[in-house]
Amino acid sequence: MDVPTPPGVIRLLRGWYNDRAMTLVQESTLKPLQIGPITIGTPLVLAPMAGVTCHAFRLLCKRYGVGLVVTELLSSHAIHYKNQKTFGMFDWTDAERPVSVQLFGGEPDMMAEASEVVEAAGADIVDLNMGCWVPKVAKTGAGATLLKDVCHAQAVVKAMVDAVKVPVTVKIRAGWDREHTTGVEFAKRAQDAGAAAIAVHARYANQGFTGTADWSIIRRVKDVVTIPVIGNGDVETAEDAKRMFEETGCDAVMIGRAAMGNPWLFADVKQFLETGTHRPAPTLEERIEAGFFRLKTLAATPNVGEVRAVKEMRGQLTHYFKGFHGVSALRNLIVQATSIQQVEDLLYHESRRDKNVEHVEGTE
Repeated sequence: MDVPTPPGVIRLLRGWYNDRAMTLVQESTLKPLQIGPITIGTPLVLAPMAGVTCHAFRLLCKRYGVGLVVTELLSSHAIHYKNQKTFGMFDWTDAERPVSVQLFGGEPDMMAEASEVVEAAGADIVDLNMGCWVPKVAKTGAGATLLKDVCHAQAVVKAMVDAVKVPVTVKIRAGWDREHTTGVEFAKRAQDAGAAAIAVHARYANQGFTGTADWSIIRRVKDVVTIPVIGNGDVETAEDAKRMFEETGCDAVMIGRAAMGNPWLFADVKQFLETGTHRPAPTLEERIEAGFFRLKTLAATPNVGEVRAVKEMRGQLTHYFKGFHGVSALRNLIVQATSIQQVEDLLYHESRRDKNVEHVEGTE
C-alpha cells in the first residue's frame, strides 16, 4: 500500500534529487575495490548492522557515496525453513548495486543452500558472517564462534564458493580472544577455499564493541593474502579512514556504527581522501531531509508500511540530530509518534525553533 507523503515532507525532500545531491555519486578518483569480477568505484563499505542496514538506510548511504552496501545478517537456518520474516528482509533493489548479502550459520550444506537462494534473489556478492559475537548467534556455532575451529570454517567457505557463481566474501574478527588470534590463519584458509575478499574487524569477539580495535591485525592479514582486505573498526572520521589505509595497507575501509544517523560521513571521507578537504557539515535541513528520506523509503518497502516504519525509526531518528540543542526533549516526543505526519510536525517544529534561536543569537 502506498504511503502518502505529507506536504511538509515534499518540501523537505524537494532538494534531494537536485544537482547537489547527485554530485555525491560521481565517479571516484580513488583506487577501485575489485571483488572477483565486480569493480567497486569507491573503496568504502557500509558494514552490516542488525536492525540498521535495511534497504532504506543502504540506499541513503549509497546516495552519499558509499561504494558497497551489505545487508543485515540473514540466518541460513531461517532460509532453509522458509521463514517468512527472513524472506521479508530480501529487500535489496537495483538502486543499491552492487549489494552484498550477509549470511550466518555453521553448517556447510545449509550455508551452501542459503547462498544459492540469495544468489537467485539477486545478490551480487554473498558474505559469510564470522564476526557476530552476540550469544543468540554465537551459541549456535555461527558468527565469531567459527573462529574457534578454522578448519570447519574453511569448509563452510568452500561449500558456499562451490554453490554459487557470484563472489563469496567473509567478515571476521581478529579472533575469539587475545589468546587465540585465529583471524590471521583463517584469512589464508578463506583465500584457499576461494573467498574473493575478506573484511577484518580488528577487535576480538569477546570484546564486543568495547576497548579499541588493533589495526595491526588488519596489516597482518594483508601480509598473508592476495585477495582484497577490507579494514573495519574505530573509523569515525575521514582522518581515521585515511590513517587506516596508510597504516594497514587495506584495499577498502568499512564503516558501521559511525554512519548511524551520519550517512554523509561517506561523502566526507571520499572528499577528504581525494582532495584533503572536508565536506561542509550537514545543516539541520539536510539532516531532516536524510531522516525523512529513510523513514519514507522504509515505509514504502514491501512488508513494512507506515506504522512499522515509524516504530522502527523512533529510536534512530534522533541520531541524525546529535549535538543539536534540545535533542533529548525531541527524542522523548518522537518515541511517542505513530505516524509520518506526527514525526514531520515534530521535526518541522524543531527546524523552526532552531531558526528562531539563530535569529535571536544573530541580533545580540
